Amino acid sequence: MNTLVEKCGRQPSIRTVPMPSDLNANGHIFGGWILSQMDLAAGGEAISYCNGPVATVAITGMQFHQPVLPGDLLSVYTDVVKVGTTSITIHIEVMVLRRGNDKEIKVTEGDFVFVSLDEAHRPKKIDKEA
Repeated sequence: MNTLVEKCGRQPSIRTVPMPSDLNANGHIFGGWILSQMDLAAGGEAISYCNGPVATVAITGMQFHQPVLPGDLLSVYTDVVKVGTTSITIHIEVMVLRRGNDKEIKVTEGDFVFVSLDEAHRPKKIDKEA
């Protein structure tokens, strides 16, 4: 196994390494930074599915399982789990690959709800054939 795809078996929406400036007072990566990565990844998935702009309207079922540590390679995976008339729910899993490990560890997960927007920034019907 030479590549991350071979090790992890799926492609993330975002892969990044947190920086020391992202640390909280405990020496872990700040939860708000992780949430922002999740919102970016899920937002990209929602924009692609809705074929246009979206807005985050809710975060549900959020769970932090383990801390993210400096030097972790963070991967954010997204899956569309529900599509309504104007809203879309994306399930997000945040995994890390720690130095010396060859398997990812789930550190965070949650569901983000987005609303598709028209040109006037009002809810727009989602074409489910998109």
